[in-house]
Amino acid sequence: MRKIFNLFDLKQQVDYKTEILSGLTVALALVPEAIAFAMIAGLSPLTGLYAAFVMGLVTSILGGRPGMISGATGAVAVVIAALALSHGPEYIFATVILAGLIQVLAGVLKLGKLMRLVPHPVIFGFVNGLAIIIFMAQLDQFKDGSGSWLTGQPLYILLGLVLLTMLIIWGLPKITKAVPASLTAILVIFGLVSYWGIDTRTVGDIASINGGFPPFHIPAVPFTWESFVLIFPYAAIMAGVGLIESLLTLNIVDEITETRGRGNKEAVAQGTANILSGFFSGMGGCAMIGQSLINISSGARARLSGIVAAVMLLVFIMFGSGLIEKMPMAALTGLMIMVAVGTFEWASLKTFNRMPKSDIFVMVLVTLVTIFLHNLALAVVIGVVISALVFAWDNAKRIRARKHIDQNGIKHYEIYGPLFFGSVTVFNEKFDVLNDPEEVIIDFAESRVVDMSGIEALNKLTERYLKVGKKLHLKHLSPDCRQLLHNANEIIDVNIIEDPTYKVAVDKI
Repeated sequence: MRKIFNLFDLKQQVDYKTEILSGLTVALALVPEAIAFAMIAGLSPLTGLYAAFVMGLVTSILGGRPGMISGATGAVAVVIAALALSHGPEYIFATVILAGLIQVLAGVLKLGKLMRLVPHPVIFGFVNGLAIIIFMAQLDQFKDGSGSWLTGQPLYILLGLVLLTMLIIWGLPKITKAVPASLTAILVIFGLVSYWGIDTRTVGDIASINGGFPPFHIPAVPFTWESFVLIFPYAAIMAGVGLIESLLTLNIVDEITETRGRGNKEAVAQGTANILSGFFSGMGGCAMIGQSLINISSGARARLSGIVAAVMLLVFIMFGSGLIEKMPMAALTGLMIMVAVGTFEWASLKTFNRMPKSDIFVMVLVTLVTIFLHNLALAVVIGVVISALVFAWDNAKRIRARKHIDQNGIKHYEIYGPLFFGSVTVFNEKFDVLNDPEEVIIDFAESRVVDMSGIEALNKLTERYLKVGKKLHLKHLSPDCRQLLHNANEIIDVNIIEDPTYKVAVDKI
């Protein structure tokens, strides 16, 4: 048995009791969320539950981050809702399969490393926005069937049970960590409601979860170019959203556990899981930050917890639906509110008076886009783009030129800072072409020609000096800068001074 677990990276340090109990807690929390996300997408509850089972099992076995939980998610549900409404579930299954293929391709091409380009303010904004979304989603439990807020005794009962759940989750770890606080809270509330016959909303009031093993099913869609054109945009967005949310969740879990996951392996696992989910009547999904935090906060660190969660979820669907449907929603609401509290980066609030205003702006903007548009991919892309523009603007202002004329009457410009599209204008302003002597040397010992805009700037500058009959030389160009100019030798003609005694630091990575 231990050899089998070792195949799943479950080595001797695994605490089997913690992993199993944590997996059971996650399975209980997956039920209402999978149902809710399926309804958001306009699909049957079992479609969300099947997706949670397949995604959770496959990624737990094959994923690059042990302890991380995947399943049907709200981000994916929002993406496919319009397609489900207009074309039905069969097209959703086909879309999920295509999205999975795209994710596998991204993993094979090792695009997971692009997550390094996501700045910390963007991660803060993403996490804070997601925490607020999780919290706001729980407010629906405080409304009746008509959408009005509860009042009187039903409200007081619900509030009392939710607060008691939160109190247990907060206080039990301070007394003992022998059992997961989340599971204990759910069982205590379930026992109180059952013993006293308290009238409160249960999982069964939302939808039935009774079903069988996920049926294998090839999507019944026409295999035509028109069908591909229809589903590809949805599949591409779903793949992007899924990878962004999964890899950000992986980074967050890495920080909490002080270990390092494998992003490209996780991308392949997410894609494989989505492909299988589409063939087994699931709506697809990605990593779930809420359930992952429940799992990690319960002490789970290995793959076993995710496997247990997925298997127990299937057991609930096939054999325990009658019992699970009696579970009070108040307990799960309290649990998810505590997840929201734990997800929010409270430390980010301390940065408002200490960090650059641009970082604060990016963090707040990403949070607001996440909250109001529920588009996590768009929020992250906007944050990265703005951060990149701010970085370019700051570096554009840092280019400098120190000038002097040597004993031979040659004027030297010693350039500091990168020459790229953002700094071209400032770079050109440094030169006094008309008043310079007959020979000019530009020293790039402390600078780099970064892009095509930099090359074109040198070309234009060369032309300006040639028009007035003066010579321009470039000195101390690093090998990569020389290669750029060599590649562009048909559009630029400058004299590069060879300097064999000068050594340029080269990035070997």
